[in-house]
Amino acid sequence: MSEHVEWSEPDAGPAPASAPLTPADAADAARLVAFGLQPKLQPARDQEYADLLRRHREDPAFARLADAVAAGLGLIVLEVSPRAGMAVTAAEDSVFAVRMGDYARRTSADGGDRFLHGLAHLAVAAMAFPRPEDLADDGYIGRVSVNGVDAFVRQACRRLEERAEEQGENTDPATDAPGLEAAWRIWARRSAAGATKDARRLAGSTTGIVGKAVAFLTDSGFLQRTGDDNGGTYRTTARYQLQVRDMAGSAALAELLELGVVPVTDGTATLLPPDDTDDLELVADAGLPFHS
Repeated sequence: MSEHVEWSEPDAGPAPASAPLTPADAADAARLVAFGLQPKLQPARDQEYADLLRRHREDPAFARLADAVAAGLGLIVLEVSPRAGMAVTAAEDSVFAVRMGDYARRTSADGGDRFLHGLAHLAVAAMAFPRPEDLADDGYIGRVSVNGVDAFVRQACRRLEERAEEQGENTDPATDAPGLEAAWRIWARRSAAGATKDARRLAGSTTGIVGKAVAFLTDSGFLQRTGDDNGGTYRTTARYQLQVRDMAGSAALAELLELGVVPVTDGTATLLPPDDTDDLELVADAGLPFHS
């Protein structure tokens, strides 16, 4: 007589450990970061880039490795997605950090104008995304123009000058005085355009300064040129939206936004009075969108 034996499924053992990362994986992670440092490169147009982005999304171990590679280079990962690619920004101690002195040399700018160049970048950001909901909406596209940015800053200058006169404050700070307020006042004194003998705008004019700012942002993959009207018109990219989100807490940008920017679809802007001007205080030495 045979003995009855009951069969059962064997106990499931522990989940198999994920395969250890290899030097080839590290190379792929570094390759992804390298793609992120090419801001004009679009994942939709590069299959390898798109594949690495998908791997970052689907493989947590690889994502941690790529993020660690970025951190080791002094880069802050803002977003990894098909729309923005691997969007990174440089920390202050990164070799990839853009400093105002470096920017001035790239644009052949006079070092004494660094506050004006910083203000131009702040004004572009403020006009591109004037409301918090614009920054929060991934589908929002901001539009700016060179002449529109210059007009916006000049209106801000007039408002600040009027308020200073009403309060009896000094309205003639030294040209080399630090701080954003001094930059606004220097801007008001500067010619808007001027012209060279061949009718080009002067590099040191305020529209020339804005033109350098938007050209730099375009070369960096933050803006795309859309036309020649109003000194040049531009639209924002997903990477620029992420960059402005990262700097949205800066005191200098907050000052511009508090002045009441109203966006107009052609890239120009107007200013509306703020609800309570008593609360609008200038912040001394407010930060500019470059590392010092």
